[in-house]
Amino acid sequence: MRIALIGGTGSFGMALAVRLREAGYAVVIGSREAERARAAGAELGVEGATNDDAARGADLVVLTTKADGAVETARSLCEAIGATPVLSVAAELSFTKEGVLPTGEATSIASRIQDVIDGPVVAGLHSLAASNLGGEEAPDEDTLVCGDDAEAKALVLELAGKVTSGRAIDAGPLASARALEGMTAVIVNVNKRYKAHAGLRVTGVH
Repeated sequence: MRIALIGGTGSFGMALAVRLREAGYAVVIGSREAERARAAGAELGVEGATNDDAARGADLVVLTTKADGAVETARSLCEAIGATPVLSVAAELSFTKEGVLPTGEATSIASRIQDVIDGPVVAGLHSLAASNLGGEEAPDEDTLVCGDDAEAKALVLELAGKVTSGRAIDAGPLASARALEGMTAVIVNVNKRYKAHAGLRVTGVH
């Protein structure tokens, strides 16, 4: 399977690219600048291309852009993405003196992306930190995935199960993405409070 990491030259995209390459996937890192993408790809031993070209040749598109640009990036690539499944990993956070909070948006970024593209959107990997993904070993944590399209969700669950040493868990419909994105704020607060690199484990699931 060929996976395009849109905006993949950031820390999360680069770490994910390595994990996916090691898992045997064909990976292409996308960027608005072709040269930047090629340089990042060469560094990691994967392909590099513009976001548009990366999306056109993929079996799965992963939006690894920053949260504030995710929806507009998806909108601009609507034609290139076509009916290809999209994985949204972004979470909007508000940094305050009291702590990190989810924003007051009524719907998730994933749902807003679904509104502007034709292919099915799946949400997941929100609890994975770039620092954990980029370690020598796969993160020892579970990942939660939600979406409405069964085939697209199955692709992402397979991927998620290969980038961590934990389990990929089906967390229900795309509407649940609002809770998954909000959970990111909780994890960031835990990490800040305990100076940790926390992840999630779900108990009682076999």
